Amino acid sequence: MQYLVSVIADGTELATPGEEAAIDAFNERLQAQGSWVYANGLAAPSTATLIDGRGEEPVFTDGPFLESKEFLAGFWIIEAPNLDVALKLAAEGSKACNRKLELRPFHT
Repeated sequence: MQYLVSVIADGTELATPGEEAAIDAFNERLQAQGSWVYANGLAAPSTATLIDGRGEEPVFTDGPFLESKEFLAGFWIIEAPNLDVALKLAAEGSKACNRKLELRPFHT
């Protein structure tokens, strides 16, 4: 089963060199054990564009969907045989990046 692991940042600071090294090591472990699908960081919330195409003409608005202290800073997509394994991997990822994570399964 695949899971989305969202990295939640609560400040504007980027990952420290130590956090980056820990994230790289975690990524290498995921790849080595076959749990890696994809991962990436995201640009700052100020670079976001909100698109609402439900009307006759789409509306584009600069900035994030929510004004919040916390924001989505990056993500992993992982493969795990069950929720217990996914939770263990997410806990390791949280420690590596020194941030809170949200784990959600994909629809099957």
